[in-house]
Amino acid sequence: MGSLNVPPALLRWVSGIDIATAMAGPTAVDVPDHATTLLLRVERRELIVMGPRTRAAYHAGGAGHSCVRVRMRPGRAQALLGRPLRDLADRVLPLRALPGLDIDQFATDPVTALDGAWSGLPVPPARLDEAARLLAGGTVAAAAARLHLSERRLHTLFLDGTGLSPKRFARIDRLRTVLAAGAVPGRWADIAASAGYYDQSHMTGEFRRLMGVPPAAFTAGRFPAATSCTERQGHP
Repeated sequence: MGSLNVPPALLRWVSGIDIATAMAGPTAVDVPDHATTLLLRVERRELIVMGPRTRAAYHAGGAGHSCVRVRMRPGRAQALLGRPLRDLADRVLPLRALPGLDIDQFATDPVTALDGAWSGLPVPPARLDEAARLLAGGTVAAAAARLHLSERRLHTLFLDGTGLSPKRFARIDRLRTVLAAGAVPGRWADIAASAGYYDQSHMTGEFRRLMGVPPAAFTAGRFPAATSCTERQGHP
């Protein structure tokens, strides 16, 4: 996998772009993700949208096709697709096209293609970005109060803009913080605190629910049994 440099103007829409090619080898892990992802299977010029992933998936490694993956910022996919995302969690749907996007250029030069397609579009309000930032270290009630919204209104905004409730979004965000911290023997309590958990046991329980194994087993490579990778799972 190779991450591409994204210019500031495009970062208003995406949080990252990478190009990946499936290779034969060890178990491939898809960790939970609260983002909606646009994916192009390069050889087939097949464009799909992957909704937020609420549980980890483990797949047997195998050589496959290349793909371009674009991880969208909160609320941006809703604007591009012209529809709420509330029914998109854990789903993969085909896309015929996106307005203004040249698929052939997207396959060879994703950054230029996206910059050309989206640079003139009005960027949606950053309210969801701010809400996501507030949820990273606080509660739904506190985030709603800071944004001068009711909790019900915040819940609706998240469902429509991300496909997840605020609580589920925050759970996945905390887990990704733990995964980004890496395995540090003897520092699980510190990692739990920095990620916003009540304590280490809270982190361990959440990790097991979302990843299928506790943190120590995961970092040691003791994964659940891998399944076959299928086309509908959005892999290259």
